[in-house]
Amino acid sequence: MPPYKEQGIVLRSYKLGEADKIMTIMTQGSGKVRAVAKGIRKTKSRFGARLEPFTHVDLMLYRGRGTLDTVTQAEIIAPHMSIRNDLALFAAGETMLEAVDRVAEEHERNVRLTLLLLSGCRALDAAPEDPAAVAESFMLKLLSLSGFHPSLTACAICGDRDPQLWDAGLGGAVCGRCAERGAGPCSRAALEHLAALATVDLGDAGAVLQPDARVRVAPEARVRKESRALLYGFAEYHLERRMKSVPMLVRTAT
Repeated sequence: MPPYKEQGIVLRSYKLGEADKIMTIMTQGSGKVRAVAKGIRKTKSRFGARLEPFTHVDLMLYRGRGTLDTVTQAEIIAPHMSIRNDLALFAAGETMLEAVDRVAEEHERNVRLTLLLLSGCRALDAAPEDPAAVAESFMLKLLSLSGFHPSLTACAICGDRDPQLWDAGLGGAVCGRCAERGAGPCSRAALEHLAALATVDLGDAGAVLQPDARVRVAPEARVRKESRALLYGFAEYHLERRMKSVPMLVRTAT
């Protein structure tokens, strides 16, 4: 079959044989692609470090007969090197890459998801003060794209404007009348923080500004901890998988 060109962001890589790797790449036109990069682990590989996670690349590929395509050419558009050189940025970025890998379907075009990931990588590459907030804002936007945006300002069932409980299965914040057994408490401050992260631009999500500034003031640590637990519990429930990157994100978060 003829080769095809794509742009994408490298999500994952796995060793294959003695010198090859299987790359998972989120592309703009072809969705998630799994492809073999032959000889990439050799010292004189023509790919070099062009296919590292977080890298925005321009690719030439051959479509395989099975589940794997083959990368024949790769040129770096943006390396996003800062993310790989800082633990807090890396932890936030890993959470973003894992979430995209979970929701994206192979060879199913999803331009909005790819552009969201590119925006997230650019936001982290700018070394924000609060990388975890960028990851959390990204996750809320990804959930919205996937049809799972949590209710944060009103009861997910009846619309009551003062929800005080949280139930991932019912859609997020709920009032006492609508809550089912197992719903847990949630504070207004945590919900307001998540609502702010859901609407702020990714480039601004990691900024810590003064009260009269354009974006936000960082909330107290207890509010950050509570809102993070609500968000990632909700995400894992609806993605139906544990997120392996979250513990590292929690350890490095402010």
